[in-house]
Amino acid sequence: MNFPAARRIGQQTGLAVREARVVGSQHGYQHLMLTLGGGRRAFAKVAGAQEAAPAELAAAFAAEASGLRWLAEADAVPVPEVLAVTETALVISMISPGHATPSAAFGFGAELARLHAAGAPDFGAPWRGFIASLPLDNTPGGTAWPQWYARRRLLPYLRMAVDSGALRPGDGRLVEAVVERIDSLAGPPEPPSRIHGDCWAGNVLWSGDRGWLIDPAAHGGHRETDLAMLDLFGAPHQDRILAGYNDTVPLAAGWRSRIPLHQLHPLFGPSYREGVVSAARSALSV
Repeated sequence: MNFPAARRIGQQTGLAVREARVVGSQHGYQHLMLTLGGGRRAFAKVAGAQEAAPAELAAAFAAEASGLRWLAEADAVPVPEVLAVTETALVISMISPGHATPSAAFGFGAELARLHAAGAPDFGAPWRGFIASLPLDNTPGGTAWPQWYARRRLLPYLRMAVDSGALRPGDGRLVEAVVERIDSLAGPPEPPSRIHGDCWAGNVLWSGDRGWLIDPAAHGGHRETDLAMLDLFGAPHQDRILAGYNDTVPLAAGWRSRIPLHQLHPLFGPSYREGVVSAARSALSV
């Protein structure tokens, strides 16, 4: 039990925190399990004990809270409740751990389809975006998805990757070729969907025979992006997820061939160079 942490979180958020236990750390903040007044369990991301949290960390907390609330409005896939958010802490309800089952996966696929169908006003979002600790430009584009994706996702990350040496100039030219052809590679036009934005298997928690979404990079986007993220590292009972999705809102023809295009953005990074090159080549081969 960490009494100083419990007292500090209580002061930061106004919540009655009885107990706090540090369970990890990531991206410059701590993970804590909390017991609140009345015995309710909660999970917190908290900045270190420094006087002020870095501005980017505060913005990331705000973005996650905004994303969770926006996803919850769809009343489709369950998400944790935001209990408190400040510049130095984000506290959400605790999701009891469970197991992925075929029935839960099918139900999650159906609920994910309904989440996407809830839609968005435009591609992008009215809040600053983050994926993990990296910023995302969520500026609504007032344009079709392919150009929004190229300008707000692919090109900014391509510049960062080439400038840092994570990608070689030749790799960059492959991605630029994707951008040049993106209108023809993106498939039939889709309206803005309400997407999680970082929907890899680690951000799906299984509890009560349902899949819950956590750690969103939520925005108005293309629904195939979430499915491509689920495919990136593999999800349990993925065939049942897709069956539930297609039974609810069928996917457009050829969506599987477009998975590499949607995976290009999350693959940027020094440890994924080969993935970027492979995804770009696969996208261009369609």
